[in-house]
Amino acid sequence: MNDLFESWKTAQKGGIRLGRSNEDALWKRFRAARTVFDRHRRAYFSQLDSTNSAAKSAKEKLIAEAEALSSSTDWGFAAGEYRRLMDEWKASPRASRKDDDALWARFRAAQDVFFTHRQAANEEIDQEYAANLTVKEALLVEANSILPVKDLAAAKKALQSVRDRWEEAGKVPRAEMGRIEAGLRKVEDAVRNAEEENWQRSNPETKARTNSALSQLEAAISGLQDDLAKAEKAGDQRKIKGPARPSRRGRPGWTRSSARPASFPSQ
Repeated sequence: MNDLFESWKTAQKGGIRLGRSNEDALWKRFRAARTVFDRHRRAYFSQLDSTNSAAKSAKEKLIAEAEALSSSTDWGFAAGEYRRLMDEWKASPRASRKDDDALWARFRAAQDVFFTHRQAANEEIDQEYAANLTVKEALLVEANSILPVKDLAAAKKALQSVRDRWEEAGKVPRAEMGRIEAGLRKVEDAVRNAEEENWQRSNPETKARTNSALSQLEAAISGLQDDLAKAEKAGDQRKIKGPARPSRRGRPGWTRSSARPASFPSQ
């Protein structure tokens, strides 16, 4: 549009002169076209400025929240909040390229401060937990020396001592937690099983049932021995040999041909 206007002015100065009425009519048409274009251009950039301002305002708010969280030591909560802020940032409208890049740099810088602090804290904790792991590894060796359980009272006392020091040792790195806890649990289960077996052996009810069954068996054996002695004294060979076992063929309810119960129909 600017190039056309410059060409118009050049033609006006050095071109063929038209009549005034024609010049005025042509100029009005040209000026009207420029006016419409300028009005649309101003409206476009006004809307663009408004959108850019709204985008900047929304992202400035997110930056303020990110910067407020950057010094937090509530690692889990703050990390979750940063995820939320990131989702809101992605959903926000973009500002102009220049403004958006500058805003993003500020937002990212606030996150970097927090995550750098968290990483340093985690490294310090990992070092502490690594020392705890060394202690628990030694305790696990000591606990395994209890097995197999021979003296239950001594085993329980030794295991309790290991447990007390185990709790005092503190946490271990997350990657080692399952393995180290499973090792101690194996020893605990073995001692618990030994304790249950000992209880079953010493349980008065169990002992009473065992003694009763044993007494009945002993009485039955004694009765059979008395019967055998009487049969031997009387010379009763049939009783000495005992009752004969019935043969399969002689069992009631069986046929000679099929060895099936006589009351069952053949199939």
